[in-house]
Amino acid sequence: MSKQADPMAILRRAGFYIVLAAVVIYLVFPFYWAINSSLKTEPQLQMTPATYIPRAVEDQSISFHFGNYAAVFQNEVFTRGLLNSAIVAGTTTVLALMIGAFAAFALGKLRFRGRTPSLYIILAMTMFPAVSVLTGLFGVIRAFNIPAIGSMILTYLLFSLPFTAWVLTSFFEGLPRELLQSAQVDGATPFQTFYMILLPLTAPALVTTGLLAFIGAFNEYLFALTFTTVEPNARTVPVAIAQFTGLVARQEPFGEIMAAAVVVSIPLLILVLIFQRKIVEGLTAGAVKG
Repeated sequence: MSKQADPMAILRRAGFYIVLAAVVIYLVFPFYWAINSSLKTEPQLQMTPATYIPRAVEDQSISFHFGNYAAVFQNEVFTRGLLNSAIVAGTTTVLALMIGAFAAFALGKLRFRGRTPSLYIILAMTMFPAVSVLTGLFGVIRAFNIPAIGSMILTYLLFSLPFTAWVLTSFFEGLPRELLQSAQVDGATPFQTFYMILLPLTAPALVTTGLLAFIGAFNEYLFALTFTTVEPNARTVPVAIAQFTGLVARQEPFGEIMAAAVVVSIPLLILVLIFQRKIVEGLTAGAVKG
């Protein structure tokens, strides 16, 4: 005889899929609406009620408009901001991983006086709100006359480096201590052990923390807006998008803003798709011991 399906199991499964669908819609819908809005003209954006697919104003036929994307790439402020963001975020990520990996190796594998207080100090540095140090940092940067690009890199390091060092420390601690001892027996120096043996094993953690640091620096707005007030050519892409102006006075170029947001999101999405396996490994490493 075939077993009858448990009604409670069916209800639980149905409830799970309903919640899952609601979460997916909640997360995906803003990005879909940005794409939908970026493919509309100004008259289409002003249609009431709003359409979920771009439609012509005259006959309600489906009509896609790619002029917003052309205008975005013809905007020198946006393209320069995109380049500035790539330079700032890329440099910040590389420096954070290099310095953070050295610090994590020392904190995770070496034993020295003050190790535990150092870990707590690093953890405490991640708790400061950004706005609380904005005025002081701006004063220091103005006093030393640091260029805007360099000031943003140094500032983003203040927030990404403690996070990177803290996360990587847990990965280095999880590596077998026998690896370090075997390398010492074979005559390897501590740097050779770190660079040739331990560092490759932490690749998932490096990818995960590096991607998070890159996204954080790429999307940061508050410090970028403040530090580039006296150097407009150094504006990053979030500041450039926020300061878009229309061709007509008092016009809000909503379609171009949405197109720029989609263009900026695509590289980050590609990076996540390329490194998704490493990201999953990095997030789940150490979750199960045995």
